[in-house]
Amino acid sequence: MSKQVVKTAKAAQPVAPYSQAIIANGLVFVSGQVSLDAETHKLVGDDVQAQARLALTNLKVILEAAGSSLEKVVKTTVFLDDIDDFGAVNEVYGTFFTQDPPARSAFQVGKLPVGALVEIEAIALA
Repeated sequence: MSKQVVKTAKAAQPVAPYSQAIIANGLVFVSGQVSLDAETHKLVGDDVQAQARLALTNLKVILEAAGSSLEKVVKTTVFLDDIDDFGAVNEVYGTFFTQDPPARSAFQVGKLPVGALVEIEAIALA
C-alpha cells in the first residue's frame, strides 16, 4: 500500500509539518482546516460563521485537488473554540453538505492553531 501527498495552492499551506491531505487505500484524509487565506496565509473572519465558511471552502478545494469532492466525504470532525458556537457552525456546514451529510463528531477544545474559532477535518472516498 502506498500513500500520495495532496498539495494545492488554492488552500493555505500547512503551518506545521503536515500535509494538506493524504490519499491511501482509496480514502482521502484531509488535515484540519481553519480559515487561513490561501494567498496571505492569515486568519480570515471575525466570527465563527465566516471562519467555518473559509475552513469548509479550503476543505473543498483540497478534496478536489485529490480528485474527490464534498459529496464523497464519509466523516468529518469539527473542533470548536467554544461549543456554544455549535449551532452557528451548523448553519454554515449545512450549506456545504446539503444531501446525505457525512458522519460527524464535534468537540470543544482548549485552543486551536493561529487563534482560530473552528477547525474541520475530513475523510472522503478518493
